[in-house]
Amino acid sequence: MQSFWNELVKNKYLYLLTLPALLYFIVFSYLPMFGIVIAFQDFSPIKGIAGSEFVGWRNFDFFFTSSDWLTVTFNTIYLNALFIVLGLIAQIAFAVMISEMFNKTFKKAIQSLTLLPYFISWPVVSMFSIAFFSTDEGLINYVLKSFGAEAINFYQDPSVWPALLVMLKIWKGTGYGIVIYLATIASIDQEIYESARMDGANRYQAIRHITLPMLTNTTILLFILAVGRIFFGDFGMIYALIGDNTLLYPTTDVIDTYVYRALRSYGDMSMSSAIGLYQSVVGFILVVITNGLVRKWNKDASLF
Repeated sequence: MQSFWNELVKNKYLYLLTLPALLYFIVFSYLPMFGIVIAFQDFSPIKGIAGSEFVGWRNFDFFFTSSDWLTVTFNTIYLNALFIVLGLIAQIAFAVMISEMFNKTFKKAIQSLTLLPYFISWPVVSMFSIAFFSTDEGLINYVLKSFGAEAINFYQDPSVWPALLVMLKIWKGTGYGIVIYLATIASIDQEIYESARMDGANRYQAIRHITLPMLTNTTILLFILAVGRIFFGDFGMIYALIGDNTLLYPTTDVIDTYVYRALRSYGDMSMSSAIGLYQSVVGFILVVITNGLVRKWNKDASLF
C-alpha cells in the first residue's frame, strides 16, 4: 500500500491527466451497471428500482420462448462474424497499400477519401442505397435494364442483403479502422526494411515477411475486442437500411432490431434490459474463451 501511495505522489500530474477519462468511465460505464437489476424486475419508472417488483427470469421469456429467437441470434452472430473477419482483412489491406505509397500528397488524399464515409450517418447511407438498389429507379437496375438483363428486387430478396450489408459496412468503416494499423506500421523500425532490401527482398516479400507479421498482435487484439460485441447487432445500420421491411427479416433481423420492435410495441424496459444483459454476458464469455485460446498460442498477443 505504501508503494502505491508513493507511486501516486511521484506521478501525481500524470494521474491527474487521466482523471477526466476515469470519471467518464465511472459515470457512464460503471455506475449504470447497477441498473442490471431492472432485468429481473417488473420495472416501473414511477416506483423506481427500489420499489419495482422482483419477477426473476420472467423478462427473458418473451425472447427465448418466441419462435424467432434462434433466427435473430444466428443472424446477429453470422453478420457480425462477416463484419469482423472481412472488415479486418480490408483494413489491413488498405493500411498496407497506403503505407506503400511514396507520394505523400497522394497518400494523404487517399487516406482522407477513405476516412470520409465514416462521418456519413447511416440514414444518409440508406438514401444512397435506395438510389442504387431501388427496383424501379435504382442505378444498378437501370444499368441492368439497359443491357437487357432482368432487374433485381433488392428490397424483396433477403438472400442478397448479407453481402450488401458487409459491403456497406466495409465501405463506411475501413477508413477509420486503418488508423491503428497505419500507426503500427509507422512504428516498425525502418532498418528492418533496409536490411531486407540489402538481402534482395522486393516490396512484396517485405510486406509478407515483415509488415504482416508485425501487424499480427494488433490484429489479434482488435479481433478479441470485436468478439466481445459479436452478440450486439449494428442497430443504427440495419434499421436505417432495412427499417420495418418484413420481407428481409429472415437474413437481416438481429437481436437489437427485434428487441427494439418489442420495446416499441410493449413499452417494457425490463425486457430490453434482460436481453441487453444476455448479450453482455455471452459477449464477455466469448472474450474470455477467445483470449484463452490466443494466450495458449501466443502469450504476447493476448489481451490479459
